[in-house]
Amino acid sequence: MKTLKFQKFQRLLVTFLVAVGFFYGGYYMGKRGFIFEVRKNPPKVEVINQYPADKEIDFSLFWNVWDLLNSSYLERPVDPQKMLYGAISGMVDSLGDPYTSFLTPDVNKSFGDALGGKYEGIGAELGLKDNQLIIVSPFDGSPAKSAGIKPGDKIVKIEGESTFGMSVSEAVAKIRGSAGTKIGLTIQTNDEEPRDLIITRGLITVASVSWEDKGDGTIYIRISRFGSETNEEWDRVASEINVKAKELDALVIDVRGNPGGYLQSAVYIAEEFFRGKVVVYEEEATGEQIPLEATRVGMFGDVPAVFVLIDEGSASASEILAAALRDNVGAKLIGMKSFGKGTIQDAKDFEDGSGIHITIAKWLTPNKVWIHKKGLEPDIKVEITNEDSMARKDTQLDKALDLAKQY
Repeated sequence: MKTLKFQKFQRLLVTFLVAVGFFYGGYYMGKRGFIFEVRKNPPKVEVINQYPADKEIDFSLFWNVWDLLNSSYLERPVDPQKMLYGAISGMVDSLGDPYTSFLTPDVNKSFGDALGGKYEGIGAELGLKDNQLIIVSPFDGSPAKSAGIKPGDKIVKIEGESTFGMSVSEAVAKIRGSAGTKIGLTIQTNDEEPRDLIITRGLITVASVSWEDKGDGTIYIRISRFGSETNEEWDRVASEINVKAKELDALVIDVRGNPGGYLQSAVYIAEEFFRGKVVVYEEEATGEQIPLEATRVGMFGDVPAVFVLIDEGSASASEILAAALRDNVGAKLIGMKSFGKGTIQDAKDFEDGSGIHITIAKWLTPNKVWIHKKGLEPDIKVEITNEDSMARKDTQLDKALDLAKQY
């Protein structure tokens, strides 16, 4: 008898707790701005966010279209995973920001590999400028650079397909591929006639930092990207210079064609030249400006002269470093106007291997200038003409080396 009463009591208690749980769960989600609605025939769960931009969004339209495609599209069955990724990509692309993007697992992996300096493809950073797909920069030693592709070149077609309206992530997915396979691109340089190129993809392995003693007390340092291994490679190079360079009167830092990468890596390298000053400001959506200052003691604080080589392919972290050295140690910028990317992205990976890059802030130079879509103007403008390229003549580096001889 007692056992039967106890079992009834247990059932009542469980029922009560479940009811309380639903009540407080619903109250919590309601307070957080969400309504969960469960429908039958067919079973469907809908989430309505009550407060996106002060508007109520009913997701029933999304599910109606989803069901309609599943039941009516000619070539069934459809791929639900592909539809999901497409829906997310469309949502992200609707923001109109080329730097906020959703990456499918394969594209996300390729992006991570590229920052690590090893991947398969043509070896070029892609971007959008005035809604046109462009080459931000080809990487050193890449098939793209060997094919004569330059920073700022427009990608008009990929395998004969127009790139009009194509996102960067879509283009990357089409262009990336196994080493040894070929890809057809239609490229346009400035206002010249578009030209068709067949490029053989390769295994791209590029050190992010290298150096060379140019003699007469001048050291040349090349930074090709700001990736996951850049800080370590920079430390190695700085140590080698400290040991092997007999004298150090001038440094030439080359970030031409460097599409950027990790902001913290640009800050880390800037710290080699000064301490206790602002490298860059982060400006959040609220307008708050957060200074990132140089805090460590570097090796190059007493170098008499610093020159930074920039061009149309110098973007993001490259521009952060160039502006920091110009504003804090009087470095001279030589070359052409930089790309002009003044925003910061946060990258998040998901369990299925996909990821998202979200623009979360602006960055400002130490003098609080936002160079987005404007770029950094060189102190000394030097153009490399087609004739120079054909003759393998680097007039920008030559100019820096000539100026370095004065120190």
